[in-house]
Amino acid sequence: MRFMVMHYQTQDMEDGIPPSPETQAAIGQYMQESAMSGVLLSGEGVHPSSSGARVEVTDGNVRVIDGPFAEAKELIAGFAILEVDSLAEAVEHARKFALLVGAERVDVRRVVEFEDLK
Repeated sequence: MRFMVMHYQTQDMEDGIPPSPETQAAIGQYMQESAMSGVLLSGEGVHPSSSGARVEVTDGNVRVIDGPFAEAKELIAGFAILEVDSLAEAVEHARKFALLVGAERVDVRRVVEFEDLK
């Protein structure tokens, strides 16, 4: 089963403050080990909202809002796609990653597979 794990911005992330070199090394090692074991299929971080935009559609009207956005803790900081056997296993990987990056919140959601649509 594939799961998407999304972690949310901290204020430091939103302010463009990078993790310490030690934290970066630990994250890199964890990502490399997860990829080599076949668990991590893909994963990326994103830049702060100040370099992004939001598109809102209401009744067919499109509005584009340039960042930054007010609530850092409501913004996605990055994601990973995992291949695991269960939700419990995905949650365990998410727990470890959250502790590494200092995330206050991580969402774990199963990816919809073609077979799910039948």
